[in-house]
Order: sequence, then C-alpha cells, then structure tokens
Amino acid sequence: MTRLPSPLMQSLIDLSIRAGAEIMAIYATDFSAKEKGDLTPVTEADEAAERIILTGLSRIDGSIPVISEEAASAGRIPEVSTRFFLVDPLDGTKEFISKNGEFTVNIALVEHGEPVAGVVYAPALKRIFWGEKGVGAAHGKVENEVAGHWHPLGVRALPADGATVVASRSHRDQATEDWLKKVKVKSLCSAGSSLKFCLVAAAEADLYPRFGRTMEWDTAAGHAVLLAAGGKVLTVEGPALTYGKRARGYDNPGFIASA
Repeated sequence: MTRLPSPLMQSLIDLSIRAGAEIMAIYATDFSAKEKGDLTPVTEADEAAERIILTGLSRIDGSIPVISEEAASAGRIPEVSTRFFLVDPLDGTKEFISKNGEFTVNIALVEHGEPVAGVVYAPALKRIFWGEKGVGAAHGKVENEVAGHWHPLGVRALPADGATVVASRSHRDQATEDWLKKVKVKSLCSAGSSLKFCLVAAAEADLYPRFGRTMEWDTAAGHAVLLAAGGKVLTVEGPALTYGKRARGYDNPGFIASA
C-alpha cells in the first residue's frame, strides 16, 4: 500500500525541495568553500539552503524552535524542550565540493527525544525519502521540483549469507574497521551524508555503523526515516539514540543503524 505523507510532512518535503533547488543552482557554478571554526567546510549553498529552510519552518509553525547546523556553528542555538526541529541544510558538504552527488537536505521533527518525522532529499540524485511515526516511510523521485509516485520503505531481515554494510565515504575510522571484523559481511559499500540511513530503510543495506563524532542535525532526519521503515538506531552502549542532548553540545555517541 502506498503511503501518503501528512500535511505537515508534505510541507517539510516541499521545503526540502525548495532548498535543494537553490543548492543545485549553486552546484552548477564555480562556487568556493571556506572553513568554519571546527575546521569543517561550508559553502554558500549551506548558508542559502539554511535561510530558505528557517524561513519556511517559521511559516509552518513559528512556535517550534529550530536547531540548524550553520546557525549552531555560529553560536545561535535556541532553548528547546520536548518538541523542536533539527536541520542540516546541506549534509555532506565534502561530497558537494567533490561533486559526487551524495549530499542531502535534512529536516527532522523531534518529540520527547525521538525523531518522529524526517525528510532526506538528495537533489543531485533526484531521490527523496521521508518517514513519519504512525504513518510509515516512503521514497520517490523528484522531477521539475515535484515529488510523487511514492514507494513504501521497509527494512529487511538480515540475510543468512551476511550483511550488506554501508559506511561513511568521508569518515571511515579504525573503530569501524575493527567492528567490521566481528560481523559477517557479505558486501561493503560507501555512501555520503544521511543516505546511509535511507539505504538501510530501503532494504538496500542492512547495517550502518558510525563510531566517529556526529551531530544531532546530521542524523535526525535519516533516523526518522529508518524508524518509520521498521528499523532502529542504537548507541554502542545499547540504548536507543536520542535527541536534545544539550549537555553534550548536541553531539552523538557512536551508534549502529539496523533493521
């Protein structure tokens, strides 16, 4: 059965597509990158997409606070309680700069520490994923800035002959390599940005381990898609990954995403 997004989810989908269109307009130019205080790159596309999303979210519901990557990097982090948006306007800036297409727009709604709605849009690939608690998850293609023909997402049981593991293209570390030695792996593939969560949600992969540092806005939207598709994201200590971790500076511990 084809799942249809709620009106709120549809608004987030439309907003991600608008931000993606601006990103692609800049992608086609001879853009430049600069370094933020944490030594990670940022481009005018990150900043332009964030402006579009923040304006759009204020129109959707201005009472819900928003934590967004570039604003947070500049020290602008609002007080949040039980309900807030997490935004990464351009996840995979390194992929954007290298022009491999594996970058995404991420918008998520968090309630009581859980990502209950999220959209992940890869504008260069014209592929979009969404997930919503109580509704389900779906993916589709975007043509002429319109998404349609939704196809349901659902995780698969771990294959008996081994897992397809998807790992970070830009942030593979020794901890990941050590963990892989303990798992029955059929195949290993790399992907950029939050697409890794979506590949597990789409039953195109089985496991996504991440031991290096990530921020909440990096993971919330993809996490929401995977949860709605029947998957889970557990920290390496065992409990589910949660959001609103102000005391940690909104970063995440290591985690494993799976069916």
